[in-house]
Amino acid sequence: MNGKLLNRAEIDPISQDIQRPLWSVMIPTYNCANYLRETLASVLVQDQGPDLMQIEVIDDCSTKDDPKAVVEELGKGRVSFYQQPQNVGYIKNFDTCLQRSRGKLVHLLHGDDWVRNGFYQKMQNLFEIHPDIGAAFCRNIYADFDGHWQSLSPLEQHENGVLTDGFQKIFGGIHIQTVAMVVRRNVYEHLGGFDHRFVCCFEDREMWVRIAAYYSIGYETEPLAVYRTMSTSSLTKRTMRSGEYARDMHKGLEIIETDLLPYLAHPVNREIIKNARENIALFILRLANQMLELGDLQAAFNQIQYALRCKKSFNVMKGLSKIVLKTGKYQAKKLLT
Repeated sequence: MNGKLLNRAEIDPISQDIQRPLWSVMIPTYNCANYLRETLASVLVQDQGPDLMQIEVIDDCSTKDDPKAVVEELGKGRVSFYQQPQNVGYIKNFDTCLQRSRGKLVHLLHGDDWVRNGFYQKMQNLFEIHPDIGAAFCRNIYADFDGHWQSLSPLEQHENGVLTDGFQKIFGGIHIQTVAMVVRRNVYEHLGGFDHRFVCCFEDREMWVRIAAYYSIGYETEPLAVYRTMSTSSLTKRTMRSGEYARDMHKGLEIIETDLLPYLAHPVNREIIKNARENIALFILRLANQMLELGDLQAAFNQIQYALRCKKSFNVMKGLSKIVLKTGKYQAKKLLT
């Protein structure tokens, strides 16, 4: 690594005088107290006790609800609560989570996600069996905003253990939800916090790629984490309509290629970079198609321009041609109604 943390917080090591638990379950929240009960309950049922597990909610100065009341109700003194004096944004709130963590293993658990029974024990087993891994993740379940299960993340390999070709797979396109990932705290101390240049997304994927570039990654095949997906109405939120979401994805590729890849001990195969760019471009085109189905031509165009900046491969242009055809049909239908 080049040693420059200009766009990332430096995560200070824990003093040797401080008694450390094995786990730090750090729960960032912002206006999601309605979901926090389920999140906390899923952790508390697996509580290993204060000597082994730190549990803390870090709130980014919520304005629409009272997460402290939820913590007091469910935590009954077992769960710590810290609130930012003012809203700092979600990435800096993540930094606060990392800085306040004391455990050897850090689990960032968003306040609207939750974990299934066995998560902490089985993830702990991975780190004990494979002491050289820097992080580990499990399969995750995708649920809607009401908590109903919708789908499973793909099975990356058939056995638990070290993820084969971890860097290539994670850079190439594995979508690892934060709820499913556990990272050694000394890895964050080495590599720094989440990159502040992102506005609304990709900061987690850039982090996982960064970690995988320097450390082996563990993998648990059982789906033990639940990620609450965006509702259909969320597709129209400002960051997607404006193209900021797609812009962050394109920016993430640029950051990885300029700030990380040149400093690796071994050069990265160009095919891996091409595949990563194509996968991101195709994902953005899917967003464009969703915007088109919502009748928002401008939002669809905002996605398309960043998809083409990522990659203009045959598959990308093929996907684009389908959207263009659909756009023509949409405009014709609009004229007839």
